[in-house]
Amino acid sequence: MMDRMNEPTLTGPELENAVVRQLHNVRVFLIIMTAGSIVAAARRMNKAPSAVTRSLQELERCIGRTLCERNAQGVVPTPHGRLTLTRAERIADELGRAAAELARDRSRSSSASPSALTDFLFNGRKLALLVQIGDAGTLSAAAEQSGIRQSGASMALSRMEAMLGLILFHRGKHGLSATQTAKRLMLHARRVFSESRHLAAELSDEAGVLRGSIVLGTSPLGRTHILPMAVAASLRRHPDIRITMIESAIGQLLASLRAGQIDAVVGVPRREEENSGLTIEPLFRDSMAVIARADHPLAARQLSHADLRDASWLLPWPHSPSRQLFDHGIRTLGLEPPAASVESADLATIRQLLLATDLLALVSARQMRFELRSGLAVELSTPLPVIARDVALITRKQALLSPAADAVMAAIRDQVRDEED
Repeated sequence: MMDRMNEPTLTGPELENAVVRQLHNVRVFLIIMTAGSIVAAARRMNKAPSAVTRSLQELERCIGRTLCERNAQGVVPTPHGRLTLTRAERIADELGRAAAELARDRSRSSSASPSALTDFLFNGRKLALLVQIGDAGTLSAAAEQSGIRQSGASMALSRMEAMLGLILFHRGKHGLSATQTAKRLMLHARRVFSESRHLAAELSDEAGVLRGSIVLGTSPLGRTHILPMAVAASLRRHPDIRITMIESAIGQLLASLRAGQIDAVVGVPRREEENSGLTIEPLFRDSMAVIARADHPLAARQLSHADLRDASWLLPWPHSPSRQLFDHGIRTLGLEPPAASVESADLATIRQLLLATDLLALVSARQMRFELRSGLAVELSTPLPVIARDVALITRKQALLSPAADAVMAAIRDQVRDEED
C-alpha cells in the first residue's frame, strides 16, 4: 500500500508514544478493516477515499509497519495489521464506555456533536494532557510534561470543558482537583494507554525473539525470593524484554492495576468484595514469623505472654492485613496489641534493624530466608497462633496482556512449582 520504510523502525516507549499520538488514525484503520475497503470506509466516514488513504499512510509511516494490503476483495490485514486490529477494537470499546459515561454527565447546554466527542476521545494528545493535569495537580507541571506553554495547556483544558459542557477540574488556591467525571475519564485514558503499550510490545516482537515489557506490582508479602528468581529466569529466556517492578501497598497497586498502569500484581488480595473485576490466582501460602537476631536475649527459649507484651516490636503498617492478623493473634492470648517501636514493610530496613537492635520483627520467613539459613537471625518460638496469608498473582479480568507479560507470569508460576517440589 505504500513504499516501505525510509524512517527507522520504532520500538519500546517511542513506538508506544507514536501509537498514542496516532489514535485518530488507529480509529480510521479500524473503520477500514470493518468496512472491508478504503472506498466503503470513506462512505462510512463521509470523507474522500484519498483522505482515508492518507490517514492510513500516516499511521503506517509513524509506527513503521505495513498494516494492510489491497487485493481484489478490498483490504487484508498483514500480521502487524492483525495485532493492531485487535488492540484497536479494544481501544474503541474502552472509549465507547467513556463516551457513554460522558453522555450521561454532559450538560444539556453543550452543543458538541457525537462526532466532536469521538474526535476528542480519539485524540491521544488531549487524553495525555488530561491525565498529566490530573496527576500533576497544576497546569504548569502538566504543561512542562507535555512540552507546551502553560497558556497552551490552560486553553486546551478550557476548550475540552467547553466542548463537553462539563467541569473537569476544580480550580483552587493549591492547584487543580479532578471532578468525578475527570477521574472516570482518566481511568479510561490510562487503559487506552495500556493497550497502546501492549501493542507497541507486540509490534516490536520479531520471529523467535520476544520483546516488549511488563509492569509488575509487588506488595511487601509478594517480595520473596520467588519473584527475583522468576525475573532472572525470564531474562535468561528473553533477554530483550523490559521488566518494571513497582513496590507499594496493595491498595495502591490494585488501583493502578485497574487503570492498566500495572499488568499484574504479586501480593495478598483484599477482601472478596474489594476484588471485583480482578482475577485472583493463588501462588503460595506465606507464614509470618517472629524473627530476631541470632544472639538476641530471647533467642534461646519459648516466649511467654509477658515477653510478647514487654518486647520492642518492628511491625507491618497499622492497617495492613498482616498487622491485623498479628493484633488478632495477640488478643486471643488475652493481651492488648503492643505499640510498635518501628513500623515498616521495607525489607532492607527490617534486616538492618533486626541485626543491629533487640527488636522483634513480625515478617515473612520466606523473606528472611538468607538470614535464617546463614544463622544471622532466628525464628522465635511463641504462643501466637499461626499467622499466614495467601499470596496471589492478580490481574484485571478484561486485560489482554502482551506475550512478554505472559512469559514473565509463566516464569513466576514455574518458580512457585519449583519451590514446592
